[in-house]
Amino acid sequence: MSMFSTGVLVLTAPLHTLPLRMAPVLRSAARVVQHTLYVHLHPGLNLSACGGGGGGGGSQPRPVFIPPVPDLSTAISRLYSKAADVCGHLDVRVLLTNVRGAQSPDVHSPGGTVGTGSPFPAPQRLSHSPEVVLTDYLLQDTEQSSLVGQCLQRYAGHCYVCSPTLASVLLQPQLEGPQAADEEEEEEEEQRQGQEGGRGGPSGATEPLETYSDVVVGGTFDRLHGAHKTLLSISCLLAKRRFVIGVCDQEMLKRKVLKELIEPYSVRVERLQEFLQDVRPSLQVEIVALDDPFGVSVVDRQLQCIVVSEETRRGGEAVNTRRLENGLPGLVLHEIQLLKDAHRTETEEEKISSSSLRSRLLGTLLAPPKDASHLPPLPYVIGLTGCSSSGKSSIARRLEALGAARIDCDRLGHLVYQAGNAGYDRVLQEFGSDLLNEDKSINRRELGRKVFGSKERLKALTDIVWPEIALLTKEQIQQAREQGKEVCVVDAAVLLEAGWTDMVHEVWVTLLPEEEAVSRITERDGVSRDDALRRLHSQQPVKQQVEQANVVLSTLWEPEVTQRQVRHAWNLLQERIHQRRDARPPETHQHPH
Repeated sequence: MSMFSTGVLVLTAPLHTLPLRMAPVLRSAARVVQHTLYVHLHPGLNLSACGGGGGGGGSQPRPVFIPPVPDLSTAISRLYSKAADVCGHLDVRVLLTNVRGAQSPDVHSPGGTVGTGSPFPAPQRLSHSPEVVLTDYLLQDTEQSSLVGQCLQRYAGHCYVCSPTLASVLLQPQLEGPQAADEEEEEEEEQRQGQEGGRGGPSGATEPLETYSDVVVGGTFDRLHGAHKTLLSISCLLAKRRFVIGVCDQEMLKRKVLKELIEPYSVRVERLQEFLQDVRPSLQVEIVALDDPFGVSVVDRQLQCIVVSEETRRGGEAVNTRRLENGLPGLVLHEIQLLKDAHRTETEEEKISSSSLRSRLLGTLLAPPKDASHLPPLPYVIGLTGCSSSGKSSIARRLEALGAARIDCDRLGHLVYQAGNAGYDRVLQEFGSDLLNEDKSINRRELGRKVFGSKERLKALTDIVWPEIALLTKEQIQQAREQGKEVCVVDAAVLLEAGWTDMVHEVWVTLLPEEEAVSRITERDGVSRDDALRRLHSQQPVKQQVEQANVVLSTLWEPEVTQRQVRHAWNLLQERIHQRRDARPPETHQHPH
């Protein structure tokens, strides 16, 4: 079956049964769509007759408003949870333009019309134009498939601006024969409904959700994932007029795990805006920077509801305490369940979280390698750097054990200061012969005192030493080439500052939280905390290092976790090297006549 970049999935199953069918439907959709999957809910839509079954009358079913009932909230949460489980590569977005209570008309509509009887007075333009429309609608007669497909295309075109070559796919063949896993899901769903109780019988709840004029949420919203989308979508169901989102920035990021990998604030805001414009374009969305735990939630009088999870409920209660102190009414706390992460490892949180997703980036290619056509293809040279005590050298040794040639630039730096090397004479000429020990070796401690606190003197030293280390490094790379090594790792703390990136194919960075780095330095070197901090702050900031990295690793966890990271990075590197080799044009050989 052809693969499409973007599709819209029209779900027609009743809301109370939909959670039982989500996994197979999403698996089937993931075989058709590669990147963005929009989901449009229309329970009970009849595509067979192309008559009045959809509620719109005439020969073509039309979209209708569906009420914001608890079953809808449940279906959305379950859908995002299952999407993370069975098709995590897809950007799934549940569209809510056609959700509206009978007494709660949207302030605006996608077509600019207020108070119309149709949720789509004009087709809604999405961020990514759908190229295919899919449905879970079950055919009673397979001979109708062509007519149903045409009806489905017209329905999708009435709702959304689609590609002129919109295709249609009926997913029902893949839904036959439920799998054991799906039967387990059915049992879980029955238990959940039994526990909740009072749901209005087998057809689900009929009482609508309580809605509010102005709703607020807060979070980091890094790498927008299923749990974020659930929080945002439920908030969109609850908000009638305005949706305020506090996005963590600067001070609020300092204690985040792998904070250097958090997307820039502007990127996170842009992705939020795009998602919400697709999901509920009628809402007035306000996104504000959050530099403390409360933000606007404790000063905005118009706010009525804050959406929290079981994990952040205490934060919501703290907001209300502060509001009361400010003479403002408390907010209704609407609590949603956390989504469990089916793919978690022992070092990751049980819930779907941004920190877990960031940890899964370790060892992967974050940015494509720069053009290195000036370098020989082999050995493929990795420049490995990182702050003091980040575990850089231990990772280099692990890579060496996997087959890489390791070049220790710190050791090469010591060679530069030995008699007989050109750098030795230049250092004495620049800084004086009083640096010499009795054995004619350079007293590096005394040299350090001469350059300490002077950028000019330090630059004079590095202008001598760094080029000499670079020459020795190139010599060792050549030796690795002659030995037939496929990969070479240049272990260099000053790789980026010295401008040695032109010697390597990729830059790998080891990162570590500052507090952990300080702890390791003080324990290893017996220096004070202040001295450790001064050493770290004299180096290039880790954030800048990460911005220049192709691959990032971390030794924050146990050694076996580091080993798995390195092994993963090595395997992916081997794939890149082989792909690079296969992409090169074949060499031409001239044969003597």
